[in-house]
Amino acid sequence: MGAGETRQAIEAVFRIERARLIAGLARVVRNVDLAEELAQDALVIALAEWPRAGIPANPGAWLMTAAKRRAIDALRRDRMRERKLEEIARELEGEFDATAEAIEAAATNDDLGDELLGLIFTACHPVLSADARAALTLRVVGGLSTDEIARAFLSNEATIAQRIVRAKKTIGRAALSFEVPRGADRAARLSSVLEVIYLIFNEGYAATAGDDPVRPSLCLEAQRLGRILAGLAPEDAEVFSLLALMDIQASRLPARVGPDGALVPLPEQNRARWDQLLVRRGLDGLARAEALGGDGPYALQAALAACHARARSAADTDWPRIAALYDRLRAVAPSPVVDLNRAVAHSMAFGPEAGLRLVDEIADDAALRHYAPLPAARGDFLFRAGRLAEARSEFEAAAKLTRNARERAFLLARADACD
Repeated sequence: MGAGETRQAIEAVFRIERARLIAGLARVVRNVDLAEELAQDALVIALAEWPRAGIPANPGAWLMTAAKRRAIDALRRDRMRERKLEEIARELEGEFDATAEAIEAAATNDDLGDELLGLIFTACHPVLSADARAALTLRVVGGLSTDEIARAFLSNEATIAQRIVRAKKTIGRAALSFEVPRGADRAARLSSVLEVIYLIFNEGYAATAGDDPVRPSLCLEAQRLGRILAGLAPEDAEVFSLLALMDIQASRLPARVGPDGALVPLPEQNRARWDQLLVRRGLDGLARAEALGGDGPYALQAALAACHARARSAADTDWPRIAALYDRLRAVAPSPVVDLNRAVAHSMAFGPEAGLRLVDEIADDAALRHYAPLPAARGDFLFRAGRLAEARSEFEAAAKLTRNARERAFLLARADACD
């Protein structure tokens, strides 16, 4: 393997292990910034040693060990906080009596002590605002850049960067333990955890930036966390609703991208390529959620996804039911994005003019001002209404707003089709 290929392999391993590595380190050093720095130090050490010695059999354990050794060195150098840091250093030194296999086993444990889940619950602590909880978790767990998070939040990069810095400082001042809470405390934080997990999933399902339209690894991580939550809260309808929603949507991933790498819209997807195991798992999860009395936002969204999953072809889709579900969702969880999706559903159920009327009602919403799906949806309505020149203008406007290369190419192709 050449030097370039080795570096790519090391960076790929680090991307896979990064979130769990930070979670394990944060639990010990009780500082998210320091945990991120130690994880990055471990990557630097790996880039120096692995090309010579080879990638170890247990790379996650190797990185964790390297990071913890670096932590001990750093803690010993910091004499201003000697008493507290020596206590943490002794805890770390004691862990080196364990084998690398034991360390890795602890890092991959998915029970109540799951370190990654503990990091998410800490990031979703009530001492933080709702926006700060989501931004921080997307940064430290999802590994997204501040720009990508800003796109997901329909915000700007400077605001998100400040939000993350403040969140880290707040957690540090509160001296929180990076563990999964129990009892009433866990129930109180569950809704924000669900929100964060779904944001991570959505970034994987429809990447906001870069060359790839989807990032399946983020979807898989969100689904994994959803299954852990389902084990923690077996009677919570919204947990199973979110898991059902993610499973049904993830079933489409194999058909979302064509052989040329271009994004394939839902009506044009080859449904034979949908993962039927995930479809069945999602429908079963939705049935369990409904049996538990689920009628919240995730239950409604899962019901929407199920409408598509049950249709044998795009022509068989029950659009009037989807439009009615969006009417209910708008009442339960109003947002500009829900309003836009509702307009799309009404356009499919009752004609493009119905969609245009609804989309014109939200066209001036500040949160949608730089949101590419808004002109893209309007372009589709105009195209289906036969107003091709106007449709082309909307598709071109959407292409200028998107930061994803594949999505931009798709929108420009739609613009060219208006000729």
